[in-house]
Parts: sequence; structure tokens; C-alpha cells
Amino acid sequence: MQKAEDKRRRSNTTPRIPIVRDHTRLSHRFLRTAFCLLPTIFVLTAFCLLPSAVRGQQVIDKMVATVNAGVLPECRQVCLITYSDLLWQLALQPNTPLDNPSSAELNRALHLLTDQRLILQEAEKLPSIAPTADEVSSARNELAKAFPSAQDFQQRLRRVGLTAEKLDEILEQRVRIEKYLDFRFRNFVVITQNEVADYYKDAYVPRFKARAPGKIVPTLEEARAEIEKTLTEAKIETDTDSFLDNARDRAEIVILNPV
Repeated sequence: MQKAEDKRRRSNTTPRIPIVRDHTRLSHRFLRTAFCLLPTIFVLTAFCLLPSAVRGQQVIDKMVATVNAGVLPECRQVCLITYSDLLWQLALQPNTPLDNPSSAELNRALHLLTDQRLILQEAEKLPSIAPTADEVSSARNELAKAFPSAQDFQQRLRRVGLTAEKLDEILEQRVRIEKYLDFRFRNFVVITQNEVADYYKDAYVPRFKARAPGKIVPTLEEARAEIEKTLTEAKIETDTDSFLDNARDRAEIVILNPV
């Protein structure tokens, strides 16, 4: 539905996947939401109130979009994106303002969450990659380190009514997505010696000289591990982007309430 509009929106956004690494990727809601998903037409009939953590004001939640809700036989919350999901996405991105988020910020969050849901829907087909409690705990600790302090992190969570339980649910999804991408792409990445040598000559050495003029440039062998890691991540990003392009083209993405 309205794929031309989707492509136009994608050209104005940055469709990076916030895995646990950059931890700018999360999804899911913690509101007590009553909603019905109809196969074709979705009517906004359910409203709920975020906890009073948001400055004591009443904040009306709303359904923003669905992802493959009419396609999957047993669509759960993973098919629905609410306004609270967008706020939680912004709250978990360091240095992102939470006061009166602009339409551009909300749409970037929506685009990111849509991509996450597309990957998550595939990842849930593989029970073997289900995250462990230790993996979720580690993801939570890494995310907290991205903020100035633990207090600052907790304050942002409270401002958008994001409970510890819902945060763990979001992080469980992030870890699941990362493990799926590793399973699908990382394990099959091959970096050749020629690729390492070319990158060293064409990118690594010029960049090092520009950043540290006068210093001795590391040898190819000294820089090999760093270069292989860089090239591996670049290939995974390219493969992920291609996967998402195909997934979006096949997906049924319905915008219920523009933001």
C-alpha cells in the first residue's frame, strides 16, 4: 500500500538499523493498550494513558502504523507501532531531545522501527537464536554507558514512561535482531587479502596521515585486524540494506496516523 510514498520517505531518512551496538534501535510498547487489528482497514478506537512519569500530564497514545499485520497469520504486537514506541526510540538515543519532537524526528524513528520490525519478524522464525537473560543484561549495561550518567539514563526512561520490564523487552528484541543478522550475514562474510591490501593503501594510510601528521603509519600487518573488522562491518551493512530493500518491497506497511 502506497509504496511510492514509502520510497519517497525512505530517500529522506537514514535507514540504519540500530542494533545493540549503536543502540539507537528499539521497539515495542508498554502501555496497557486495547486495540483490534482488522485485515484491511484499521480504525483508531483504543486510547491509553502513559504513566504520570511524563511531567504529570496525560499523554494520549495512538496507533501509528502496522507492518505486515494483514499478512502474518498470528500477528502480535510486533506488527504494531504506536506513538509511545516512537517516544521510547527517541529516549534511548543519547543527545536526542524529548521535548516536542519534530515531525522529522518522529518519522526517522518510525522508519527505523519499521525496519526493526521487518527483521524481527524474520528473526522470530528461528527459536535457536533466542537471547539469554545474560545477553539482555549485557545489552542494558552497554546502552546505559552511552548516556552521561546512570541518573540521566533513568530520568529519560521515566519521562516517557518506559519501565524496566518494557526496556528489557525492547533489548531482548534488539539482541534477537543482532543475532539474526550475525547468523544470516556475518558468518558468511569473506574478506580477501587483496581487499585488505587495497583498503590499507587507498583508505587507511591516507586517513592516518591526515589525522596524525608526522606519526609513523602502522604497517599492513599491524593494521590488518582493524581493517578486516571495518570491511566486515561494511559488508554486513550492505547485505542488511539489500535485505531490507527487498523486505520493504514485499511488506504491507500501513500508516494509520501520520506523525
